Amino acid sequence: MPVVRLYYEDLEQMVGASRELILERLPMMGADVGKSLEADYIDVEFFPDRPDLYSAEGVARALQGFLNIKTGLPEYEVHRGSVEMYVDESVKSVRPVIGCAVVRGLRFTDPFIESLMSLQEDLHWGLGRNRRKVAIGVHDISRVRPPFRYIAEDPDRRTFVPLDFDESMSMREILVRHPKGVAYRHILDGFERFPLIVDADDNVLSFPPVINGELTRVREDTTDLFIDVTGTDPVVHRALNIVVTALAERGGRIEGVRMISPEKEWISPDLSPARWTVTASEANSLIGFNLSAEELAECLRRMRFGAHPLDSSRVEVLVPAYRADIMHTWDIIEDAAKSYGYENLKAEMPATLTIGRPHPMEELRDVVRDLMVGLGYLEVMPFTLTNEKVHFEMMRRRSVDGCTHVMHPISELHTIIRTDILPGLMEILSINQHHALPQRLFAVGDVVIGGRTRCHLSAVSIHSGAGFAEISSVVSAIMRELRISAEIVESSDGAFIPGRGADLMLDGARIGCFGEIHPEVISAFGLEHPVVGMELEISP
Repeated sequence: MPVVRLYYEDLEQMVGASRELILERLPMMGADVGKSLEADYIDVEFFPDRPDLYSAEGVARALQGFLNIKTGLPEYEVHRGSVEMYVDESVKSVRPVIGCAVVRGLRFTDPFIESLMSLQEDLHWGLGRNRRKVAIGVHDISRVRPPFRYIAEDPDRRTFVPLDFDESMSMREILVRHPKGVAYRHILDGFERFPLIVDADDNVLSFPPVINGELTRVREDTTDLFIDVTGTDPVVHRALNIVVTALAERGGRIEGVRMISPEKEWISPDLSPARWTVTASEANSLIGFNLSAEELAECLRRMRFGAHPLDSSRVEVLVPAYRADIMHTWDIIEDAAKSYGYENLKAEMPATLTIGRPHPMEELRDVVRDLMVGLGYLEVMPFTLTNEKVHFEMMRRRSVDGCTHVMHPISELHTIIRTDILPGLMEILSINQHHALPQRLFAVGDVVIGGRTRCHLSAVSIHSGAGFAEISSVVSAIMRELRISAEIVESSDGAFIPGRGADLMLDGARIGCFGEIHPEVISAFGLEHPVVGMELEISP
């Protein structure tokens, strides 16, 4: 979960409450408050579904409502600005979605700068799937001249000085020589042109989703910011709203940017709230309290919603533009329960008395987890939803018959339910390249094939000496401890190097595989070291 560092003095000033009160009530808002040996800050974890709380500014705004200091819908005015952004037709096939804003009149402090940088990186992870869906650029607008252009260009044609460097490079050189380029070049694999944001004088502001230009670096004396958010999904606009409203909490003045594309024109950002209607009867039945419409509205105002009763049962709710987690009325009702206070709900015995016992499958999973931890592997939890490109194309595998497709996917990243866990582990290795090697990960969980749910165990190991003997010994230990007598035969699985992959056969059926991951698979995930992996279907 995202960890937000909150400096006591800074937070007390923004919230308008004492440190003691904040620490007492913060956990009841849904935060896991860590322990710090330092006297001037505290580290707090929030669930990934609340990206608006990834910054000190967002936390302070929420706390003001929770503590009844400032309730109701926060209102942010988008002032008329003079900056224009021309979106070229060429970016449609590369990175088509963009949102921009200008925020003026900021005064940076060390906690403010740290909070902004942390917010940017956490949003890259939480909403952006490691910059694939969303990438955020923050620039000192005083060093460039509008109007700006968002274009796709030949990666060898133009050069500029990337952030943290002092020499000019082409975009292709950046992908090879700059640490950020090496880390994120896989996002641009297969594209002949790369996206760029340039100003009226053809100076480069940003090479999304990789790196900004050194020219627009934010410095201590910076007061006016230009923010660009690019990506492949409309969640780009939600990320922009989160950033600009956080800056507004520090006294920034938001100015709209006139966005001009061949199809349409619009003003960015759009901070108008969404309108929902909830009923007191539904809230009472779900949570277990007994609130009137006015009392429910009051609870929601403490969670920084706009809320007023329409009649004796219905409440109209205005959801702030920075809330990316509200997808159902139940999400709003959950916030009402937090505001009311879970500690104030009356405990009741369930109407039906039952005696529970562990399910045999869960008992087996616990055995498998203990076994893998004993073998030196760390457990992770890859996403259950994935997509054909990651699951099959990048793994050099053919699509599985009976693969379950999502009927109405809200994102191209989540179009199918996984049939294997190994591709998810490769994704996790890809986004954890900043950690030291070796990395040994495992996951045990459900897959769905042909409408039937099965339980799989998968593991990977990455380091310079990873080889077939290593993963073979791991598989042998698993089979011995789980008393599995399977035949080992050579595998034709495209995910493995030919001759260095094996299938596990039981009664004529393939129940697992293991081996050295093929170099093309390793490259597809942006990795640079040998990887070995295994997957096994398990059952009681």
